Amino acid sequence: MDSVAAWVAAHPLTPSDVDCATTVMLKILDGKCKMSETDKVVMAALYDAVKHRPGQRFGDELHALIAQARAPGGEALRDFIYEKRVLAETTLSRPVMKAFKAMIRAEGLFAGLEEEDADA
Repeated sequence: MDSVAAWVAAHPLTPSDVDCATTVMLKILDGKCKMSETDKVVMAALYDAVKHRPGQRFGDELHALIAQARAPGGEALRDFIYEKRVLAETTLSRPVMKAFKAMIRAEGLFAGLEEEDADA
């Protein structure tokens, strides 16, 4: 999604934000995410736009696991992804994740995406 890449370019994200995006991607992959399909696509695009940046707590190991889980046959990793996601959420804390989600909404990450989807 070009709009997500443009949003990332215009908004300086912290290493903690990268960790939050990584954690959300784990939640999407473990099947426990309650977001709409559009929001999942946006968050996956956000993760893809920041995964090369350094996180504060998470790094190459989780990115490699996410890449493996997204590959064909990766659904076999779902239980392992779940364990890693729970650990990541515990590491980050609820207030950090809530602040990240509030920031991306307030800063307009999702603005106009319903219209963009309708045009596709």
